[in-house]
Amino acid sequence: MTVRNRVLVLCLAIVLLAGVAVASVLHASARADQRDRARPGGPKITAGGITLTSPGTMVFRNMAWGPHRDELTTVPAADPSGPRTASGLKCLRFYASSGTGVCLQAVHGTVTDTYRALILDAHLKVRARYDVPGIPSRARVSPTGHFAAWTAFVGGDSYAGTNFSTRAAIVDTRTGRLIPSLESFRVRKDGHAYHAADDNFWGVTFAADDRTFYATLATKGRTYLVRGDLKTRTLTTVHANVECPSLSPDGTRIAFKKRVRGLPKDAPWHLYVLDLRTMRETPLAEPRSVDDQAVWQDSRTIVYALPGDYGADLYAIPADGTGKPRRISTAAVSPAFVR
Repeated sequence: MTVRNRVLVLCLAIVLLAGVAVASVLHASARADQRDRARPGGPKITAGGITLTSPGTMVFRNMAWGPHRDELTTVPAADPSGPRTASGLKCLRFYASSGTGVCLQAVHGTVTDTYRALILDAHLKVRARYDVPGIPSRARVSPTGHFAAWTAFVGGDSYAGTNFSTRAAIVDTRTGRLIPSLESFRVRKDGHAYHAADDNFWGVTFAADDRTFYATLATKGRTYLVRGDLKTRTLTTVHANVECPSLSPDGTRIAFKKRVRGLPKDAPWHLYVLDLRTMRETPLAEPRSVDDQAVWQDSRTIVYALPGDYGADLYAIPADGTGKPRRISTAAVSPAFVR
């Protein structure tokens, strides 16, 4: 091939690559524009004030297409599919309790995104900001509102496989003191001190005593429910094959997702409830794989997200293993119930 032909081929390649780049940008822009327009038949959403102390409400991330997509939104808990009030504050993950909220956000840059955690007061005003080292996946606030926790992927972006790394942090919302990683805690497994290079922690859930919490430990290809102690900075294994625990309002049961043999590798979980006194597991009547940290709506009902047309929909199911799942809200994720 002559030098002239090589130059022509190179120029043609550059033109083609530029065309692909322009087409990609135009497609992304068009899709973003679509998401900014409300779809016919979608939920009615209006802008308004939101507080985290209004009893009988559900606050969540709205995922319906339109001008309020990704904003914290509220509905009456008794009518979760009803008209929504949007706050203007956008979050990827969210939780709240006792007038304190935690909002995990993306900060969009020219080259890449970074992430942060916002601690919110009852009127959604930012009290503190913390850097988050990766893609946010879980968020919780203690029943008293005195502690908040979040989990982020710092390697990988899915819990389904084994090639990922997480970072779980806890902050005292009164003092601002941050525990950037649970890896600094001492672990006792099966009654003995334990440490492995592949230890991963995620999915914190708090008890009401401002001391005890639960989380997931993954190590050597297995997962465990661990009980944490904020005063002694220890983690103790409690039960095997537990992920994304959620403590019941009375502190006696854990809702969690469990890997079940025979399910696909990318969707391996079913929902269970663990009695902490007897260690008896109760499978819930949800046949689909659930990759979420479930929420207790009350002492009898579990709420969780499943993929939907606009990202995710919320479902509810009895915590005693009876009944069947029912969809309570479309285009919604990360709910918190204000009691």
